[in-house]
Amino acid sequence: MVNTDTVRSIVGIMGNCISLGLFLSPVPTFVNIVKKGAVEQYSAIPYLATLQNCMLWLLYGMPFVHPHSVLVLTINGAGLVFEAVYLTIYFVYANGKQRKKPAFVLLVEIVFVAVVAVLVLTLTQNYEGDHKYNIRSLIVGILCVIFGTFMYASPLSVMKMVIQTKSVKYMPLPLSLAGFLNGICWTAYALIKFDIFILIPNAMGTLFGVVQLILYGCYYRTTPKDDDDKEVEMSSAPAAANRLGGSNA
Repeated sequence: MVNTDTVRSIVGIMGNCISLGLFLSPVPTFVNIVKKGAVEQYSAIPYLATLQNCMLWLLYGMPFVHPHSVLVLTINGAGLVFEAVYLTIYFVYANGKQRKKPAFVLLVEIVFVAVVAVLVLTLTQNYEGDHKYNIRSLIVGILCVIFGTFMYASPLSVMKMVIQTKSVKYMPLPLSLAGFLNGICWTAYALIKFDIFILIPNAMGTLFGVVQLILYGCYYRTTPKDDDDKEVEMSSAPAAANRLGGSNA
C-alpha cells in the first residue's frame, strides 16, 4: 500500500508543475515589453506582490523554520527567480517615473522579509526541539496566510468587471482553470499531512477558482466575439500573478 508521504509528494509535484505554468504565463507580456522597448501601461505591482509571497514562503520552508518542506522551497524558489527576472525587465524598460514606486515597494519588501527572518531566529533561539520550530512556523505561517489571502482576494475586481460587462475577455479561461487546479492540488497537499498555513490560502484559492469558472460559464456566450486579443493578453499577466498565492506549497 502506498503511504501518505508518497501520496503527498505526488500531489505536491503536481502542484509544482501547475504553479510553474502559472509562473511562466506572463512570459508573452514581457516578450512584448522587450520588443516595444517600453512597459507602456503594464503594472509592476502584481509581480511585486508575487515576489513578496514567494519570499515569505521560502522563509517558511527553510529547515530552520519548517523542516522537511522541500516542495515548498522548490516552487517558491522558482517563483522568486521568475519574478526577479520579470521585475528586472520591467525596471530596464520603465522610465524614471514608472520605476520610482515599484523600486520603493521592492526595497520595503526585502527589508520586511529580512527583519522577519532576523526576529524569528533571535526571539526563538532559547527554545529547544520541536517547540522552536513550531513557534517559528506559527509566526511565518501567519504572515504567509495574510499575504496569500490578499493575493487570492485580488481577482475580485476582475470578477466584478466580468459581471458588470457581461464579458469574460479580462478573465482568460486557461488562467482561471490553472488557478483552480493549483488550489485543489495544494489544498489536498495540506490535508494529507495537515498544515493549516498551506490549507487556508489554497482553500480560498480553490473557492475563488470555482467562482471564476462559474462566471466564465455564465458570461462566455455574452462576450463579444470581436474582443481585442491584445486586451486579453494584457489582463492575463496580472491575473496569473494574482493567482500565484496558490503556490504556497
